[in-house]
Amino acid sequence: MTKTLTAVFDGQTFKLESPLDLERNARYVITVQGPVTNPKEGNVWDVLEALSGTVNAPADWAHEHDHYLYGTPKRVEETKQ
Repeated sequence: MTKTLTAVFDGQTFKLESPLDLERNARYVITVQGPVTNPKEGNVWDVLEALSGTVNAPADWAHEHDHYLYGTPKRVEETKQ
């Protein structure tokens, strides 16, 4: 069983931020990760902008996405008239 949760360390003990249903007085292994940083305050557009980005992909990515995602043969290039 693996659970991920957040807690506050007061210098001696960890205080969980949400209830945890575990057997009392049982021994558990705890892995500590660095402090959680709070995201900057802002509206939903600021959050979306922070999460958005670009992907390096071939120039024909949109047209040939099935080929790159699933390995299907590339489409036959249609000749322009």
